[in-house]
Amino acid sequence: MKPLADQIRPITLNDIIGQKHLIGSGKIISNLVKNKRLFSMILYGPPGTGKTTLAYTLINELKLEYTFLNAVINSKKDFDEVINLAKTKENFVLIMDEIHRMNKDKQDLLLPYLENGVITLIGMTTANPYHSINPAIRSRCQIFELKPLQEEDIKNALANAKSKFPKINIDDEALSYIARLAGGDLRSAYNTLEVAYYSSENYHITKELVVKINNKPNLYIDKNDDGYYDTISAFQKSIRGSDVQASLHYLARLIAAEDMDIITRRLSVIAYEDIGLANPSIGPRVNAAINAAERLGFPEARIPLAEIVIDMALSPKSNTAEAAIDRALNDIYKGNTGKVPNHLHTNSRNYKYPHSYKGSFVSQQYLPDELVGRKYYVPKNSSKYESNLAKVLEKIEKMQ
Repeated sequence: MKPLADQIRPITLNDIIGQKHLIGSGKIISNLVKNKRLFSMILYGPPGTGKTTLAYTLINELKLEYTFLNAVINSKKDFDEVINLAKTKENFVLIMDEIHRMNKDKQDLLLPYLENGVITLIGMTTANPYHSINPAIRSRCQIFELKPLQEEDIKNALANAKSKFPKINIDDEALSYIARLAGGDLRSAYNTLEVAYYSSENYHITKELVVKINNKPNLYIDKNDDGYYDTISAFQKSIRGSDVQASLHYLARLIAAEDMDIITRRLSVIAYEDIGLANPSIGPRVNAAINAAERLGFPEARIPLAEIVIDMALSPKSNTAEAAIDRALNDIYKGNTGKVPNHLHTNSRNYKYPHSYKGSFVSQQYLPDELVGRKYYVPKNSSKYESNLAKVLEKIEKMQ
């Protein structure tokens, strides 16, 4: 028996749920169908947003011949057969899933036929094509991003899907809960509804039943896909931006995905990249929280992780150390180095040993002649600690 998602797959653009930025009166995809013209394209977006559905709908509306291939599963021989078939047809379409995983041999085989129009390609991927797809393929395709569906869209789709289950009796609370759990993935919502129907007593679906089946949101956090990196990015940017509520939200997403490794690595980065000298004690505190979390494991690890994230989000911020080393590296990469001053050479007799002087300081040149006066570290006054560093620096500069 076909899964529910396949049973009710739309066959016209008007039946597609969501994607109003592409489908509807005057929208790009709808206009292509209206004008009976199809170009090679890449459809990308999270799972369950309708990439496959949109591809098949375009084929159906335009009445085109096609073949479906998977870039991973299908062999080079399969690609050869498709090309030979396309040569005997007009307006032949190749629908290719997981196009970002297509290897070089298959790309080289396909490229000339995309170029001369023998094949029109509809590629589908959950990965950002600007990062993951060969530029030669990408340049021959239009790129369309599909967005996660809104909760209300999913709820309406589920209500329509009830027609496939004549005996169904589902509470509105359960319907809303399934839609919320789906996290923008309509296929996931359909699957949950179908399992709930066949596992219920007298086909009565309640929220309590759905919770027993699946009490975790369908988080779009796949290490091969955009959503994963977007969540990590939002996590760091929320801490950097001192939004403690958003920081905890994205931490919760990563905890729900049970990705301890990325949480701990990202916290270590933030401690030195974004907080840095504004609060130098944060580094050891982050390490202590990481050690505790790793010893405890989930679910208890959420407690030290939450504590340190709150501390980091509300800490003063400074990126002066990062900016300073980047300025110094920029000089190196540009060749602005110069010669090490003679008195700093190994075993130089002209070197003045600072500890032999009052205050362990003596004025002497350390930078190469070509870089004297260059400033890499520029302190901020975002915290008491760095303000004190700025005063020390100012005092030293006056003595030189």
